[in-house]
Amino acid sequence: MSMARAIAPTTRLIDSIEPRSVNSILLFTFLLLFIGLLMMTSASVELANSQYSDPFFFLKRQLVFSAIGIFVLGVTLHVPVATWRAQSWYLLMGSFALLLLVLVPGVGESVKGSTRRIDLVVFDLQPSELAKVFIVVYLAAFLERQLAEVREKWSGFYKPLLVVGAAVALFQFQPDHGTMVILTLTALCMIFLAGAKLYRILLMLTLCMGGIALLAVMKPYVIDRVTSFLDPWAVENVTNGGYQQAMAQVAFGRGEWFGVGLGNSIQKLYFLPEAHNDFVLAIVGEELGLVGVATVILLFSALIYKAFSVGQKAQKDNKLFAAFFAYGLGLLFAGQTMINVGASISLLPVKGLTLPFMSYGGASLIMSFFMIGLLVRIEYEIDNKINDVGEV
Repeated sequence: MSMARAIAPTTRLIDSIEPRSVNSILLFTFLLLFIGLLMMTSASVELANSQYSDPFFFLKRQLVFSAIGIFVLGVTLHVPVATWRAQSWYLLMGSFALLLLVLVPGVGESVKGSTRRIDLVVFDLQPSELAKVFIVVYLAAFLERQLAEVREKWSGFYKPLLVVGAAVALFQFQPDHGTMVILTLTALCMIFLAGAKLYRILLMLTLCMGGIALLAVMKPYVIDRVTSFLDPWAVENVTNGGYQQAMAQVAFGRGEWFGVGLGNSIQKLYFLPEAHNDFVLAIVGEELGLVGVATVILLFSALIYKAFSVGQKAQKDNKLFAAFFAYGLGLLFAGQTMINVGASISLLPVKGLTLPFMSYGGASLIMSFFMIGLLVRIEYEIDNKINDVGEV
């Protein structure tokens, strides 16, 4: 089949998003992007002015990343879902190749003791960002092919987890514990949604908890981080591992219900590290108050709910790959959002994960747009009854 024939139905994609019926996934996405650009700029103006003599340095870069992300979204909209399924094995192998490449001396860029990035001049590529999406593609294809085995046999349960375990091992070498947790929980949830028995999931979760405990024993800094999280205001923690969470708590406390006003944050004035990155939600809390934080969380909740709705609709149409793919994308968004929000409000230890569409950073923003493009494409094919070869 020719490429033109394969992607011909996509020419109706933009036409299907009519003014009277705005695509809700794109609506939530661009609302989050707008709030993110606003709050990231507010959080970074002093830092940008002192380091680069340009208060809008980070805004300008983020706008470039946004433009690249929107371009990636547009390209993704024109790729049939069947293409991702057909290439799932190659995408998996590509993921492992990138995860190995970042560990090669001279290729991977080390930042704060972690080697997670490859410098591409324009932006830093984070292989973990690509890998988690491509592994979800592979898992969705596997669950569709081996659905009966996944539901009835142990072999169908542990085979996909062996793939995830190999990726987790590579994440540990970086190390990238946040992505480890997100990918593991996403995989277990996808397998559960495919119909795996609950006791198998619970057993695996127990083993994972044991692995985390072992990791904490082997890595003293993990214990220090947990200890600081439990009591960030302790004398021995407030100026060390608990400093960020303590300062974030101050920011949320100052914001109260409606905040101190846009641009009036004090914590962003060098008190709260990474205010424009991992802790941008704390600045939202300080400047826009509980109302602002609740708005952001509601938008993320709506986006994740929509992803699961798309998956459920696909499952009802017996399009299992599309269903598991949508579930997986929704779970990735949910995991990253929950960990970032949890760390910001001191419900979880600090993990160094960005808040999608809101935190500063090119790789995360571009990959978030890529995931949105995948979701919109899945929804489009389900709504327009496009079959598995990309035709109506």
